[in-house]
Amino acid sequence: MRAAPVQHVLVVGAGLGGLRTVEALRANGYDGRISLVGDEPHLPYDRPPLSKQLLAGSWEPDRVRLRAEDTYDDLGVRTYLGTRAVDWRPGQVVLDDGATMYADAIVVATGLSARRLPGQPDSVFTLRTLDDSLALRAALDKASSLAIVGAGFVGAEVASTARDRGIEVTVLEALSVPFARALGEELGGLCARLLTESGATLRTGVGIDGFDGDTLLLADGDRVDADVTLVGIGGVPRLEWLSDSGIDVTGGLVCDAAGRVEGAEALWAVGDVAAWHDDVAGRPVRREHWTNTVEQAAAVGAAIAGGEAPPPAVPYFWSDQFGMKVQLFGRPTEATRRIPLHGDGLDGGPVKGTVVGLLRDDTLVAVAGFGAARRVARYRALVAAGVGLAEVEELARTLA
Repeated sequence: MRAAPVQHVLVVGAGLGGLRTVEALRANGYDGRISLVGDEPHLPYDRPPLSKQLLAGSWEPDRVRLRAEDTYDDLGVRTYLGTRAVDWRPGQVVLDDGATMYADAIVVATGLSARRLPGQPDSVFTLRTLDDSLALRAALDKASSLAIVGAGFVGAEVASTARDRGIEVTVLEALSVPFARALGEELGGLCARLLTESGATLRTGVGIDGFDGDTLLLADGDRVDADVTLVGIGGVPRLEWLSDSGIDVTGGLVCDAAGRVEGAEALWAVGDVAAWHDDVAGRPVRREHWTNTVEQAAAVGAAIAGGEAPPPAVPYFWSDQFGMKVQLFGRPTEATRRIPLHGDGLDGGPVKGTVVGLLRDDTLVAVAGFGAARRVARYRALVAAGVGLAEVEELARTLA
């Protein structure tokens, strides 16, 4: 039996993933109704500038919008902003104002909420939203010191922005080096050097026991006090509204390779909340990266509209910090060893210009670069092809 045509698509989450899904639906010829629900009052905006240009004050809020306000009518989408989803049933979403919306296809793109420490005071900042960034910016305008818990993307980028403003920065990291789980000890060590060489103080292997006011109480008995304190320890998928649905949301929404949520009818997921099946890894994988969200939105929009699915892409992330772009193509957690391709960062030389190949035995699975964007990009096709060591070394010689 032929499936009934989709007449109404409801996208829950008015961020990057939600908007790109709407755009992909239209690009693939879908001409039915589209509704976009978001719990923030703002139209969709880009999050990477929140820890950089917006926080630094070089951009104002209108610069982070993903699309001009007067183009939403042209896109043919009805927005419901400042409205939160609180429950789901097949084909239905209940909103916090008591209304129920009905749709033939529902896309979950609710993203993350900032993870907080136990007992964290409201006066201690997190950074996930536009309003968070503006509040932190106002606090830093009057601060001479900043304490940051967590040396991941948010922590490192905020530290970079604060150091550019001449603020004294102390970063506390629970792991032995920043990004140790994703990049390993050696590459994590390069990330650590970016912090310390900027003049920031980095303390690793540090546990947080609690707070005395805004003062951080460390597990070793020490105390860290600063004018402003930020907790940047990652995020939690915003799926509490699905907790009574019968769907397992423990590690995000488990999806097939096209974004359909397993065990649910006409439900899709994109972005930070979605664990899509990865053929290379052989398991569902949830990636909290900008490019991953964009690629998944394109795939889901095409699938719902009956368009052609885009080809699978090599996973990619980047971070702008301390005057350079840190980039990685591929799947670093699959690697068993690392080889230097360019630069001397692994031998104690400058971090800038360092490019490292990550291999599983003799197969290239990822490439990382620090301030070497042009060279790193040349390895993307090799990562996609899963070439052997000899071909990687040949390219490195040609780029020397």
